[in-house]
Amino acid sequence: MSVSDDGIAGAKSSLSLVTNLSVIFLVVLWLIPTVGLLVSSFRDRDAISSSGWWNAPFATEQNFAAGAEGEFTQTPDGWVIEGNVFGEDGSGTVTAFGGRRAEPTAFQPGTTGELVRGRTLTMEANGDYRYVDPGEDAPRRNPTLYFGTQVPPSFSTDNYETILFSNGMDVAFINTLTVTIPATIIPILIAAFAAYALAWMDFPFRGTIIAVIVGLLVVPLQLALVPMLTFHNDIGIGQSFYGIWFAHTGFGLPLAIYLLRNYMVGLPRDIIESAKVDGATDFQVFTKIVLPLSFPALASFAIFQFLWTWNDLLVAKVFLPSNSDSWVMTVKIADDLLGSRGGDWGILAAAAFVSIAVPLIVFFTMQRYLVRGLLAGSVK
Repeated sequence: MSVSDDGIAGAKSSLSLVTNLSVIFLVVLWLIPTVGLLVSSFRDRDAISSSGWWNAPFATEQNFAAGAEGEFTQTPDGWVIEGNVFGEDGSGTVTAFGGRRAEPTAFQPGTTGELVRGRTLTMEANGDYRYVDPGEDAPRRNPTLYFGTQVPPSFSTDNYETILFSNGMDVAFINTLTVTIPATIIPILIAAFAAYALAWMDFPFRGTIIAVIVGLLVVPLQLALVPMLTFHNDIGIGQSFYGIWFAHTGFGLPLAIYLLRNYMVGLPRDIIESAKVDGATDFQVFTKIVLPLSFPALASFAIFQFLWTWNDLLVAKVFLPSNSDSWVMTVKIADDLLGSRGGDWGILAAAAFVSIAVPLIVFFTMQRYLVRGLLAGSVK
């Protein structure tokens, strides 16, 4: 008779394989779009439009438009202009060609395509072309030739250079730090005091205040933007750094108080009661005992708040002045770089990785302190 290892100390559960496979699946699921974004950040706009990021290591077929160079010469067939679409070096292979933007690959190389008004276009695979216009008078302008060709894989740092060395990006970076650091510290300070009061101090309507805070968690951010901006204008701070600090503080406080209060409630009651018996005041208990033990929760919320404020676009658009001197990085990228380039996904991908550099540093730095806080709390 076989005996199952389930429930035996030191033996792996039968669900461990399923758990490991689930974790691997989730990691891969999150990793795939990240890798795609990273690859796209090193490709140009035409390559991104013509093929997916998974085809980046392979040659892709792209369509181009080139103006015929030179002058028309009169022949018995009509006015003729000849040349090579690849220029003087003639390096490249034409896979298809056409005479209209709507049909850039209508004909195969080596054939003669019939165009409008009796005109013809012949193009070879090496790029040589012959355009014939049977009209009596010489054409007023040279035609535009459309063709497709295989483009080898190409990667460059042009997108990153555009982002990093764009005019005013240094000011936007400083503005982002100016917004993010106070908007992270202020709600943590206020929330820590409020959470301790709601967790360990007895006063009237404490339960009602907790219920109101929980209710504020479900208030949509968009619903509060206009009333808060109106209030800021009434008190004289309007669209300024003070206004966006208070806005981020107001939007972050309900979650901060809720998380910190729930964490502080779970702290050992004996330690706090012993400190009060020894004559410690509430402020001393908070600063000497509760605050050090609550560092993991403080670090966790600091990470989330920093990431939220660093990557924010909507609140910055509403509560900061519209002039370029007050732009943060997200507004700079959205209004200046992408606004003038349309759907330039390479710029957007590079901007995403540039913008996450500082949050990643903060995350891994705070993660180290987070582990220290957990270990310190476990032995006290």
